[in-house]
Amino acid sequence: MQTAAEVLVAFLAAQGVDRAFCVPGESYVAVLDALHAHPSIDLVTCRHESGAGFMALADARLTGVPGVALVSRGPGACNASIAIHTAQQDSVPVLLIVGQVEARDLRARAFQEIDYSRMFDGVAKFVGEATHADEVPELLSRAWSAMLTGIPGPAVLALPEDVLASACSRAPLRPVPASDAAPSAESADRLAALLRAAARPIVVAGGDLDRPPASGRLGGREALLAFAEAWQVPVAVSFRRQDLFPNAHPLYAGDMGLSNPAAQRAAFARADLVVALGSRLGDITSQGYSFPEPDQRLVHVCPDAGWLGWRFQTEMALAAHALPTLSALAGRNAGAPAGRDAWNAELRGLQTAEAAWTPRAAEDGVVFANLVAALGPRLPADAIVTLDAGTFGAPFYRKIAWQAGQRLLAPIAGSMGYGMPAAVAAALRFPGRTVICAVGDGGFLMTGNELAVAAARGVPLKVLLSENGSYGSIRIHQERDHPGRVSGTDLVNPDLAMIGAAFGYPVMVVRAENELPALIDALVAPGPLFAVVHSSLSAVLPKG
Repeated sequence: MQTAAEVLVAFLAAQGVDRAFCVPGESYVAVLDALHAHPSIDLVTCRHESGAGFMALADARLTGVPGVALVSRGPGACNASIAIHTAQQDSVPVLLIVGQVEARDLRARAFQEIDYSRMFDGVAKFVGEATHADEVPELLSRAWSAMLTGIPGPAVLALPEDVLASACSRAPLRPVPASDAAPSAESADRLAALLRAAARPIVVAGGDLDRPPASGRLGGREALLAFAEAWQVPVAVSFRRQDLFPNAHPLYAGDMGLSNPAAQRAAFARADLVVALGSRLGDITSQGYSFPEPDQRLVHVCPDAGWLGWRFQTEMALAAHALPTLSALAGRNAGAPAGRDAWNAELRGLQTAEAAWTPRAAEDGVVFANLVAALGPRLPADAIVTLDAGTFGAPFYRKIAWQAGQRLLAPIAGSMGYGMPAAVAAALRFPGRTVICAVGDGGFLMTGNELAVAAARGVPLKVLLSENGSYGSIRIHQERDHPGRVSGTDLVNPDLAMIGAAFGYPVMVVRAENELPALIDALVAPGPLFAVVHSSLSAVLPKG
C-alpha cells in the first residue's frame, strides 16, 4: 500500500508535472523520499522559499501546467507566501505544498504551527489540510481543479508529516478537468454585431490569453493576432502583458499601464466600443478605474463572473474564457466596416511616439533606458526576459518592440525578488534559449542567491543588474511628495561584481555609455554573464 506522500507524487506526475521547486524541511521528508523514487519529476533545490515559489510561478507561466513548490511549516510557508500572493495577482496556477505539524498537534499551538486556512484566506483559491492519509487524494483533486477553474490561481495544501508517512488506502482521484467556458451562440452573434457596428473599437487583451498552443488549438497569442487582423481591431494589452501581441504590428495600440501619456488616454476615451478580453480590469489596467468611461460601451469577457459588473457598467458581460470567445467570433465578421483605417493609424501613431527614444546623458551613471532601447532590436527572436519590480524595468515595457516568440515575464503584482528566480526557472525549462534577468540592486539582494541554482545546474543565464544605490521607485514618490527629504531609500551595497564572480559567472562592469555596445554584444552572445551597470539615479527622478 502506498503512503500518502507516494500518492501525492504519483498524482503530480499524472497531471503532467515534471519539475517541482523546494527548500527541504523535516515536515515533508516523506515527500522527498517519494520523489527520490520517482525520477520523472525533477526536484530543484532552492535557497529560499520565496525563490522556490517564484520559480514555480514562472515555470507555470511558461508551460501552462501548474507550478509546484514544497516548503516546510511555519517559517517556510511564510517565506513562500509572497509567491502565492503574486500568483493570485498574476492569475497563475501554483500549488504550494506545506509540510504541517503532526496531526495530533493541529490547533494546539505547536512548534511552527500555523492555521493555513486563516493565513491564506482571500489569497489562495483553495486551502486544504489533511488529518488522515485517506483524505489526501480528495484534497489533491480539489486543489488541482480549483487552480484551473475560471481565472487560474494558487492553492495551498497543508499535509502533516505523520499523515504523509502513513499508508493511504484510497486510490488517487482524477481532478475534474477544467473546461473553457464559451459564450452562447446568441452572445457571440450579439458581440459580433457590436464589433461590426463600431467605428472606433479597441480590445484590451488580458492574462487569460497567456496560454500556449495545445493539440488542435491555437495559443492565446496566435488566436488574438488572427482575430485582430480578421476584424481590423486595434489591441492594447493589460498591465505588463506586452508579449501578448506583436508590438511592431500596425494594430498594436500600446499597453494599459503606469503613467500612460495623456494623449493616448484621451484617444482611448473616444473609443465607441471597448472589449476587455480576458482581463479583470483591475485598477492599473483601468487607469485607476477611470477607463472605460461611463459613456463608453463596454463588453467585458472574463471567466469569473465575480469581476463582471463590479466597477463598470457593461453593454455585455460574458462569463467566458477568451479563447473560446475568439473561436466563436471566427467567421462572424462578414461585413465588418472598412472605415477604421484612420482610427487604427491614430492609435498606432500614439503608441510609436511613446515608444520612441532619444539617447540621453547623465553625470551620475549610465542612463539605463539608453541600454534597454538599444538592446531591444538585438534580442533573439526566442529570447525570454524576466524582470524584477522597480524603476529600472519601466523602459522594458515601452521601449522594446516585443516580437511573437519572445517572452516577457514580469510580476503583475509588482513583487520585488521575482526576477532572478523566474529567470532560473526559465533557463531550466528552455536551456537553449537566451534568458536575461533584468534586476535592480534592491531586488537582487532579496533573491539573487538563487543564482546558485543556475550555477549548480550549468544553465547559461544572463544577469543584467542595474545599480543606482536606491530603492528608486519609492525615491520617485518621495521626491514628488517630500522633495529633498530622503528617508529610507538609500542603499549601501556590497561589491555586486564580486558576488557574481563568487557564483562562477563571467563578470562585466559598465560605468559609461560608450561601453554599452560591448555589453549588448555580450548579452546576446552564447554563455552566461553577470553584468553590473552603474546606472543613473538622477535620470529617473522627477525634474525640478
